[in-house]
Amino acid sequence: MFDLTEKVAIITGGASGIGRATAEAFAAQGAAVVIADRNLEGASAVADALTKAGAKARGIKLEATDPASAAEMAAAAVDWFGGLDIIVHSAGIGAELLFLDTSPEDWQRLINVDLSGTFYCCQAAARVMRQKGRGGRIVTLASTAGLRGGTGRAAYGAAKGGVIALVKVMAVELAPFAITANAIAPGAIETELVARMHDSKTRQVYRAGIPLDRYGTPEEVAATAVFLASDEARYITGETLVVDGGFVAAGVMKR
Repeated sequence: MFDLTEKVAIITGGASGIGRATAEAFAAQGAAVVIADRNLEGASAVADALTKAGAKARGIKLEATDPASAAEMAAAAVDWFGGLDIIVHSAGIGAELLFLDTSPEDWQRLINVDLSGTFYCCQAAARVMRQKGRGGRIVTLASTAGLRGGTGRAAYGAAKGGVIALVKVMAVELAPFAITANAIAPGAIETELVARMHDSKTRQVYRAGIPLDRYGTPEEVAATAVFLASDEARYITGETLVVDGGFVAAGVMKR
């Protein structure tokens, strides 16, 4: 089940966190993976580790906010592995900034990386998929912050909400080319980014609102990406799949 043998996948943000876990999960299912990240050294290290384990993997530097860099990434997948079937766009940044304290520079930085970067990378991949004519899968990383209001998430939440809307448009426009587009909305996941963003008070508040009473793992998000990229999910498009331990579903809870 969820066999990705002979598939070629790009994983952006693959040097760490959810991106790295996703690259490892895709390689375990037989996919050839292009690990794209601003941190070329980290991307190459992940690719080398996967190669030593018997997978096909290459690392490449990506500036997600640069359309030319995104196009080079998509072309590299074809040059190295003969095609492009899947992109999982995980590259992004986060910040906890109150609405009234968010500067124009803060706003622009988060929108550029998290929303415009998603647009450029997915557009570049979809153009190659359309040209190759064998369909494809687009999976983007959104966030529960794009679904619910949260303290300190004006810019981040707006960017991720935009990603969710973008996925719906991609699903409609790319359907004639047999390309599906879906988003994953993680909640609180134990990553390097979350370790920097979530102080003890934030963790306490999050845990109080999660029915499963724990943070998730990058591997749990990666497993969801594998499913959405697989043939088993071929009739699912335009959806946002929440991976949050019940956070979005919860109302009043008594422990």
